[in-house]
Amino acid sequence: MDDATLDAAAVEAAAEVLRPVVRRTELEHSERLSGIVGASVLLKRENRQITRSYKVRGAFHLIGGLTDAERARGVVCASAGNHGQGLAWSCARLGVRGRVYVPGNTPRQKRQRILALGQGLVELIVEGSTYDAAGAAARADSERTGAVYVPPFDDPRTIAGQGTIAPELVEQAPGPLHTVLVPVGGGGLVAGLAVWLRERHPGVRIVGVEPRGAASMTAALAAGGPVALPEVDTFVDGAAVGRVGDVTFPLVRDLVDEVLTVDEGAVCTEMLDLYQVEGIIAEPAGALASTGARRLAGTFPAGATVACLVSGGNNDVSRYGEILERSLVHEGLRHYFLVSFPQEPGALRHFLDEVLGAGEDIVVFEYVKKNNRETGPALVGIELDSAATLAGLLDRMEASPLTIERVPPGSPLFTFLM
Repeated sequence: MDDATLDAAAVEAAAEVLRPVVRRTELEHSERLSGIVGASVLLKRENRQITRSYKVRGAFHLIGGLTDAERARGVVCASAGNHGQGLAWSCARLGVRGRVYVPGNTPRQKRQRILALGQGLVELIVEGSTYDAAGAAARADSERTGAVYVPPFDDPRTIAGQGTIAPELVEQAPGPLHTVLVPVGGGGLVAGLAVWLRERHPGVRIVGVEPRGAASMTAALAAGGPVALPEVDTFVDGAAVGRVGDVTFPLVRDLVDEVLTVDEGAVCTEMLDLYQVEGIIAEPAGALASTGARRLAGTFPAGATVACLVSGGNNDVSRYGEILERSLVHEGLRHYFLVSFPQEPGALRHFLDEVLGAGEDIVVFEYVKKNNRETGPALVGIELDSAATLAGLLDRMEASPLTIERVPPGSPLFTFLM
């Protein structure tokens, strides 16, 4: 397959290849999101896919189409975790040896799953601190050893495989779709869906959603072509790509209606709501689309049907502490301050009685410097019952004789807290 054959028919051919292999994941109505968004919201549950991510679709489609001679050379890829799991599962099923390069920030849960799914046929190699560094190492490996490089998004075969979600969506939906929201990392998933939808159902609105700290597609659209981001926030690891693909970019530019960005904190809030209300385990990238739907709340016409792709559910349970913290900060419910307490009796009591109000609790208290005889500066984290009470708290802090400095979320100091 080449660029010229990347069309709806190619996606449908890939669907036939994958039909006996991958799961036809559920499309479920979300009462919670429908109420928030003001439209009927459906969730495409690729977090329940084999390997708990849609990535297996593209990986298996590409590897399954290799010649015997190519399979004998083995395969290699770079991955933030999910593509590596898809490759590992495909290698085990097809009897192909492979190597997966992952950046150092890849959650341990994903690393362990890559090795388990590979069933001894796949080697895991940690390289660099970003996906792009791991990608460079994987491509160098391919050139050095002759192993076939399996791109996670920037290859027509991968794109066609990932695009097979689109015909499933349309077949499963109870009626016509108004909008489909899709997470964006390198652009392979949204490009694949757009290729099929634009040809078969051109009236469907397609919206890509990417994290604000890794908005590489937004940067590419502004620049007129793929550009490397100067820095990448790797929290949404499944979409933390510093440069979108050369194949995916023109497809997104020409076929996708809009690409919007969402705050990582908003993603965390949506992850927690998915889990606590609907029992859906989504990794950060898996919550991008529904976070985007929340951002577009109130903009859909009456009776519209909106589909959100829950792209993956490989979330390490050890990350939930940070997820909760980011959500609380985003919602305006947790704030940090540097408070200089005079070393005299009653200073802390004054803070508790005169500064804090009802529904305002100290959740962090840590002395920053303890060898000053006159004052004891402390980092104080305060959690509020309601974000609306912050103004009153700040007023009481201003009136207090204590020296109190707020630590805003955008400050360099704040990065040490998260």
